[in-house]
Amino acid sequence: MLRKRKSTKHSAILFIILSLLQPIMTIAFVHNNKAFLPETEAYCRFFSALGFHCEVVNKDNVGLLHRNVEWRLMGTDLSKPKEGIIKIHEYSSSSVPPARVWKNLTKAFFNAQPDYRLFLNEYVRKSFSFYDKIPFGYRDMGVPAEWLDLPHASSEKIYDFVYLGDMSPVREPERLLNCFSTGIMKEHSLLLIGKNYAQLQSIYQAYPNIHFIGPIAQVLTPTWLRKARYGINFIVDKQPINKQTSTKMLEYIACGLPVISTKYHWVESFQKNNGGSYFWLDQDLSNFNWQQITNFQYQSPDLSAWTWEEQIRKSGVVEFLEKMIEKV
Repeated sequence: MLRKRKSTKHSAILFIILSLLQPIMTIAFVHNNKAFLPETEAYCRFFSALGFHCEVVNKDNVGLLHRNVEWRLMGTDLSKPKEGIIKIHEYSSSSVPPARVWKNLTKAFFNAQPDYRLFLNEYVRKSFSFYDKIPFGYRDMGVPAEWLDLPHASSEKIYDFVYLGDMSPVREPERLLNCFSTGIMKEHSLLLIGKNYAQLQSIYQAYPNIHFIGPIAQVLTPTWLRKARYGINFIVDKQPINKQTSTKMLEYIACGLPVISTKYHWVESFQKNNGGSYFWLDQDLSNFNWQQITNFQYQSPDLSAWTWEEQIRKSGVVEFLEKMIEKV
């Protein structure tokens, strides 16, 4: 990994000076529109403040855009290197079943070689088994800094629970939803915020206590989250999901919601390192009942180290781009 500098102010000042001495550099963030990517907005805000022009495009249109940096949120990338364009590959997750190990190995073997790689964490990096000497860093998930200053108690509570994010089959959302359709929570309301939920919505449309919305702009997320009394971090205890950061949990905490969570590797590590008190759900949800949840004493940890700016600066990518610009 690249050695991190002691002063982050130095990088910001250098970027601004260089931006005045040469034409504005463009970063193209390339993704496939298949997943929630709050990091793209965070990146655009961060690097725009350093004098870059930022564009978010899909992989089919990136070739039409003039860019100095091609930042791919992976996926696959079979494109050939182009002179004068810095390429960054970011792996924010490992592949999911079926055949997840084979998918990871295939991507590692066939993907083009970038100038720099970013990984969510060490688990994700090791999942891909890269054996080259390309520099890399870790960029974990985060929350917008301004969310930490929101007034938590000012919102009217319309829903009992909220679930934010991915509802794909690998996450087994039916297990949670069945609690609200015919199970012990059928007298309580659940708001689900996400996208690509049409099939689930058709299955549960007969239950008026189950509500689907989205996708919504990130700026509106706190407003919707704070309409609920509790945030549900329902994660199945299976790889790779149980080893990866729960963005929804960070966002619940930032918006002042008490957190109800299944217990698994990442969340236990998060509590150990950051503190907080959360209601632990059994994986079979057998202890998911209103009385226990409302009687529990919740505590939220300090997330000041989990802002997007902090995560981006710790990743090493700023220093990497700084060195590349110095060579121009």
